Amino acid sequence: MRGAFAGLAAGDAAGWPAARHRSTLLAGWSRRLHRELDAFAEEHQVTTLPVPFALNQPVAPLAVGPSDDAEWLAWTALTIREDRAEAFGRLAGRDDLRARISVWAALDNLAAGKRPPASGHDNPHHFDDAAAVRAVAFGAAGLDPREDACVTNAEDGVLGAVAMARAVTALVDGAPMADAVEAALGALPAGTAIGHAAREALAAARAAGSPFAAVPAMDAAVLDHVYSYGVAAAQTVPIALALADAAVSSAGGTPGSEKFGAEKFGAEAFGAGVSAAACLAAVADSAPALTGALLGCAVGHDALPAAWRERVRTLAGCCLPELAGTDLLDIAGRLA
Repeated sequence: MRGAFAGLAAGDAAGWPAARHRSTLLAGWSRRLHRELDAFAEEHQVTTLPVPFALNQPVAPLAVGPSDDAEWLAWTALTIREDRAEAFGRLAGRDDLRARISVWAALDNLAAGKRPPASGHDNPHHFDDAAAVRAVAFGAAGLDPREDACVTNAEDGVLGAVAMARAVTALVDGAPMADAVEAALGALPAGTAIGHAAREALAAARAAGSPFAAVPAMDAAVLDHVYSYGVAAAQTVPIALALADAAVSSAGGTPGSEKFGAEKFGAEAFGAGVSAAACLAAVADSAPALTGALLGCAVGHDALPAAWRERVRTLAGCCLPELAGTDLLDIAGRLA
């Protein structure tokens, strides 16, 4: 369970959007200047693109660390035994939150008197992976995430959450990654977009032989380069399942074996899968985090690289300010 939480946070930190999320802790003018520099590069055909910067401010927020996905996982674990609509309802009306479009739409729906599943279905981003990220907490606790997922999502958005929870539950119980993937596929009917994509992604990754080798295949088989938001559960969950499966296979072991249990091989599998997910820039806001959750759960917390374990355990509060300074592993321990 600690591996799942730390793994998700490390994957969250590894994706390029994490720096953008964490930059909200800096003064607003720094982000305004970033936008102006980006517009200047576009106008003058400059290939040197701006990155988040601190300029005369503390640089700590821009250090490698967890951002949105880790904070919403923590919030879910802290409220997991509450009625899900009531837990979300307390967030409605706040102006200091940062969240997925599906979550904001659901909060508006709840404030207008709509209850789940309408709050998740009558939602322009019902298909996104917000619930899939939160489902890691439910899977770690061996609970069904549907009641939570239906608050903010519907259809593929709910199926993705159920698949992630089933995979994490299987891994917590000691199942091999291959069995965890099969458990996830059982929640994804072949006739759905997410079910089709998951099977295509797994086939492509297995044919490629390793996570990094599978990156072009993932891009061709799964990614949608037409839409402007790369957080569709039908893309990110299949990619996470496929890259986690490939990472374990290419590391040369299975969970529970002496070889795979060794720190070297656990770190190798984790690094290979998360790094490959981060290479898929369009889905780097959550695919690395979901991949990290699966692999961290499979190899265990102690197998993760020590520097990453320490760097990602403290939350920044860039999306849920009340979580600033919170120890994510303490929350995982309380959930356990």
